[in-house]
Amino acid sequence: KDPLPQSRHLATEIPGPLSTAAMQRRKEAVSGGLGTAMPVIVNRAHDAIIEDIDGNRIIDMGSGIGVVNVGNSAPRVVKAVQEAVANFTHTNFTTVPYMGYIEVCEALNRLTPGKFKKKSILQNSGAEAVENAIKIARHYTKRSAIVVFEHAYHGRTNLTMALTAKNIPYKDGFGPFANEIYRMPMPYSYRWLGNPNTIAQDALEMVTHKIEKEIGAHNVAAILIEPVVGEGGFIVPPVGFMPGLQKFATENKIVFIADEVQSGFARTGKMFAVEHENMEPDMIISAKGIAGGMPLAAVTARAEIMDSSHVGGLGGTYGGNPVVCAAALAVIQTIEEEKLVDRAAHIGTILVDSLNALKAKYPIIGEVRGRGAMVAIELVHEGTKNPNPEAMAKVIKYCQSKGVLILTAGTYGNVIRFLPPLVITDELLKDALGVLAEGFASL
Repeated sequence: KDPLPQSRHLATEIPGPLSTAAMQRRKEAVSGGLGTAMPVIVNRAHDAIIEDIDGNRIIDMGSGIGVVNVGNSAPRVVKAVQEAVANFTHTNFTTVPYMGYIEVCEALNRLTPGKFKKKSILQNSGAEAVENAIKIARHYTKRSAIVVFEHAYHGRTNLTMALTAKNIPYKDGFGPFANEIYRMPMPYSYRWLGNPNTIAQDALEMVTHKIEKEIGAHNVAAILIEPVVGEGGFIVPPVGFMPGLQKFATENKIVFIADEVQSGFARTGKMFAVEHENMEPDMIISAKGIAGGMPLAAVTARAEIMDSSHVGGLGGTYGGNPVVCAAALAVIQTIEEEKLVDRAAHIGTILVDSLNALKAKYPIIGEVRGRGAMVAIELVHEGTKNPNPEAMAKVIKYCQSKGVLILTAGTYGNVIRFLPPLVITDELLKDALGVLAEGFASL
């Protein structure tokens, strides 16, 4: 096929007639429990452009929710998948092992921060990796309590729904949930009621006090936190909070787990977001950006933690599928050879500068925040911090109508998040941001 031009192009209205007809078929055939961010049907996608079946070319500012960091259908990924699928499609790693699984684990052990010996296991999804992380931490510590945070999102399985903070849409009516999960205050700087200058220390004291008095630190198996809170609205914990939390965990023999499902794999201008504070978590959970759109996730941790389970205690039919492992190795090669960690930092600078310029012009933008190419704006009613989901919905609808896909987030449904593929050109990124500016002007 001819390469897909990396430019925005409207062939019809969005959605066009073919997408509209296909969406009706979707409505008839597919569960109504699934949402839709943009009502178009994709025909093909490459790098940062999605082409729909009507011939519209849409700028992708979401990367499939932080998945195609190396671009959609990245050349190395496509080639690796084609070669792998022709060799064999499945044996199950615990039945007949293969090199791809071993090589992905070796790469993860090398890439994740920490100067100690590490080992990994592979799964299919972020939620499955979180489940395994909790399972391993409980087995290793012989404790049951798990500490999580406000605004957290960790998945849609029963255990991960319990770990997730937000009721609607993730949890409502789906219980009962797993027990021994304890939720702590998250220092959300923009909405923190205390002294902004001492937020990290104040939050740390509050959290550690609650753990000691309400749970008992000796009962806690793991503390689980997102280094940049994803679905909760790209909240960046104040500098010093997470290292302080890990210090407390270490002192109390608690496994410190970083959920890097959305923030990992070069997204924030570091390979993993914890590196911004020079942290070395006991355990790191990877998924989303790890395999260029193929379903893969991983748990990487200190070797003694990963080896604490009995033989046969970990596994799964598809985890670390051979075709998917080939994709992951191609993703890692692409990130390293194309210097996408640096590219993410560069994209972040363009995003933050442009969004701060918009904030200066439009008081409904309460805050611009994030790290690297993981940036968000929170919309409020002018002169207050009251959430403004109505303005957010209008801006997003405008952008979609002009061929720019942007995603929402936030506990209060008032955050626009930007997760462009790290291979997006500066020109395309600036075009998308220009459309966003028009969206705010249209209000």
